[in-house]
Amino acid sequence: MPVPSSSAHPSRIPKTTWLKLGWAWLVVIAFTVYGGTWLAQPLTPVAAMLCFAVLFFTIVAASFGVVHEADLLAHKLGEPYGTLILTLSIVSIEVILIASMLLGPGEFPTIGRDSIFAVMMIILNLVMGLCLVVGGLKHGEQEYNAQGANAYLTMIVLLTGTALVLPNYLSGAGEFTTLQAWTIAAITAGLYAVFLGLQMGREKRLFIQPPAGQMAVAAGSATPAPNEPATESGDNTSIWRSSALLLGMIIPIVLLAHHLAIVIDYGVVTAGAPIAVSGVLIAIIVFTPESLTAIKAARSNEMQRSVNLCLGAFVSTVGLTVPAVLVIGLVTGKQVVMGISMLETVLLGLTVLLGMLSFNSQRTSVMQGAMHLALFAVYGFLLFNP
Repeated sequence: MPVPSSSAHPSRIPKTTWLKLGWAWLVVIAFTVYGGTWLAQPLTPVAAMLCFAVLFFTIVAASFGVVHEADLLAHKLGEPYGTLILTLSIVSIEVILIASMLLGPGEFPTIGRDSIFAVMMIILNLVMGLCLVVGGLKHGEQEYNAQGANAYLTMIVLLTGTALVLPNYLSGAGEFTTLQAWTIAAITAGLYAVFLGLQMGREKRLFIQPPAGQMAVAAGSATPAPNEPATESGDNTSIWRSSALLLGMIIPIVLLAHHLAIVIDYGVVTAGAPIAVSGVLIAIIVFTPESLTAIKAARSNEMQRSVNLCLGAFVSTVGLTVPAVLVIGLVTGKQVVMGISMLETVLLGLTVLLGMLSFNSQRTSVMQGAMHLALFAVYGFLLFNP
C-alpha cells in the first residue's frame, strides 16, 4: 500500500489539517464564551438544532483529523501498532462522550451499555459486513490471520458476557453492587491490559497478515507480508508532529463533549425517542471515520487491517468503556445499569455466533458480508419496533 502523499513532504502539514484544527478550536472558544447563553434553559428547538449541527460537524471533523494522523503513524510504525493507535484514539473519544452524558444534567443510567451495544452492532455487523462485501466484490475471497480473529472474538465473548449479560442474573437487576462493580472494572481493565501487552509483544504475529495461502504466521516470525505497510525508521520528527496533531484534534472533542451531551439529552426527551438512540448517536459520531478507514482497507485488499480495526475496535470499546463507566458511577454516585434486555441478548448471541462462523476459515466471502448486513438491518428495525 503506498504511503500517503503527505508523507512525501514530511515538513508540510496539509491545509485541510490546519482547517480542521483551526475550526475545532474556534468552536471550542465560541462555546466556552457563549455556550452557557446558547444552551441556557429553557432550550428552544431552533437553538438545539443549530448547536447540534455545529457540534456534530466539529466533532466528526476532528475525529477525521484524528484518523488521518493515526493513519500516518500506522505507516510509520507498522502493524499492529498503527491500528492500535487509531483504535485507542477513537475509543478514548467514545469514553469521553459517554462520561459527558453520565455527568450531564440528564439521567442516562443505561448510556454505557447502550453505547457498547450500538458499537457492537454497527462495527461487527454493518461495517464488517460492508468490508466483506466491498473487498469480496473487488478482490474475490480475501485472506486474514485466523488466529488473531479468533483471539478478538474470544475476548468479545468474555467481555460482553461479563459486562452486559451477567448483571441480569445478579441481585441488582441489571446493576452491579459496589463491590461487584469495582471487581468487574478491575478484571476487565486488567484483562484488556494483558491482551494489549501480548498484542504488541510476544503475540504480535497473531495480528499481522499471514503469507499467501496460510491462516497464521508461524511462531518466531513476525515479518509483515508484502501488502502490509512496513515500518519506516529515521523519521522521529514526523512521528512527534503527527502525535501532537492527534492530541490537538482530541482535546477539542473533550472540551465540546459536555455541550453535545446537553443537546442530545434535550433531543431525545423532546422527540420521545428510545433512550438507546443516544448510544447509537455516540457510536455514529465516534466510529464513522474509523469505519470508513476499515472499508477503504478492505477495498485495498488489506483485509487483515479491516479485521484489526473492526474486531479490535470493539474489544477496546468494552475493555475501556466498561471500567470507565463503572468507576464514574461509583465515584459520582450516578446510577449505572449495564444489563441488556432479552431482545438485545439474542442479538448479541447472534452477532457473536455469526462472527465466529464468518472467521473460522481461511478466506472471507461476500455471502458472509451479506449475512452481517442482514443482521444489522434487523437491529435497526427492532430499535424502533421492539
